[in-house]
Amino acid sequence: MANKVVSVNPHVYAPETTTTIMRDVVIALCPAVIASALFFGWRSLLVEAVCIAVAVLSEWGFEKITRRPVTIGDLSAVVTGLLLALNLPVTIPLWQAAFGAFVAIVMVKQLFGGIGMNFANPAITARIIMLVAFGANMTHWVPAAFSDATSSATPLAVIAGINGVSAGTYTAADLPPLLNMFLGARGGSLGETSCLALLIGGIYLMIRKVITWHTPAAFIGTVLVLTALLGQQPLYQVMAGGLFIGAFFMATDYTTSPPTPAGKLIFGVGCGLITVCIRVWGNYPEGVSFSILLMNILNPYICQWTRTKPFGGVAA
Repeated sequence: MANKVVSVNPHVYAPETTTTIMRDVVIALCPAVIASALFFGWRSLLVEAVCIAVAVLSEWGFEKITRRPVTIGDLSAVVTGLLLALNLPVTIPLWQAAFGAFVAIVMVKQLFGGIGMNFANPAITARIIMLVAFGANMTHWVPAAFSDATSSATPLAVIAGINGVSAGTYTAADLPPLLNMFLGARGGSLGETSCLALLIGGIYLMIRKVITWHTPAAFIGTVLVLTALLGQQPLYQVMAGGLFIGAFFMATDYTTSPPTPAGKLIFGVGCGLITVCIRVWGNYPEGVSFSILLMNILNPYICQWTRTKPFGGVAA
């Protein structure tokens, strides 16, 4: 008789592994990578390559030094490096991009125990740290190719200027056409400008059942409804900034977001509410990164509030 391994129940087999899930995320991000090269040139690929390489090397080096099992084969470091790169401007100095990747992997992920143990999304946290440390370079935008914009300001900065929230004199005529907003011919970070590319990637992840619709729909829907009620250019608010990449790829992170449908809806609504508050009343025109980080911190409480009752058990 062949040897059999018996373990504690439940005995459930699933073909998905960390590697297959991360591979699907990389595939889903490929349209955004292609769009970044199309709109911002070859240097976008260089920034992405640097972030991925430093993320992988940082994970390998830290695990070697601390004598932990090397986990670079699960592709999670690749995903972290790529997501960070897509949240950076094309003009970012390469050493600063490398610094951000190191912070994401070592400071946010590995020091807390590695994959599945970090309390916040590594790419989001590293981006915020870079924004504080390198504010001028992190907010230096250039017009995208095929754009007829005369200003390098992002749409969110233009809207903030129109409302008198930030410096700069802008009018509605300074906003790019909605078609440009959707396709990506506008200023912004490498991977956030093309809503079409991000939507294709998000749909792919839902088809592959890597993510569900709850968090992206709640996040984007909340921003749309609230900005419409406040008279804040709702269509531009939805397509501008990092809302699409945040909703589909970062707010859905398994480790830092709730697992239940109710929890995902609460998480998405909370992200949308904080994003709108920062965009409309804050000094900084974008709020997606901050909203996801704040909801990451609240995630344990959301998980506790929305725990499901085990079959045949008492209420949680």
